[in-house]
Amino acid sequence: MRNLAKEPQLDDLFNAILNLENIDECYDLFEDLCTILEIKSLAQRFQVAKMLMSKHVYSDIVAETGASTATISRVNRSINYGAGGYSMIFKRMKELEEKSNRQ
Repeated sequence: MRNLAKEPQLDDLFNAILNLENIDECYDLFEDLCTILEIKSLAQRFQVAKMLMSKHVYSDIVAETGASTATISRVNRSINYGAGGYSMIFKRMKELEEKSNRQ
């Protein structure tokens, strides 16, 4: 279920992100768009999700990422009851990695 309502400003932002061509462009846009703390918070949540999807326990996630248990719980709720974005992107990333390894 999607809690984020579609609106033109968000469409503009997401379309801009979809038009990025490489990681350097991502760094440039996100550095202009967000504070360093915001970027690091997003990266931390993404790492937490990655670890949760790999069945790591909370104590290991806290030790490796520095995330609070509240953040870990929030990410876990998103994985289990969210819009499916984490599952979709991790599946896609795994498929790309496997394809790359076959070549």
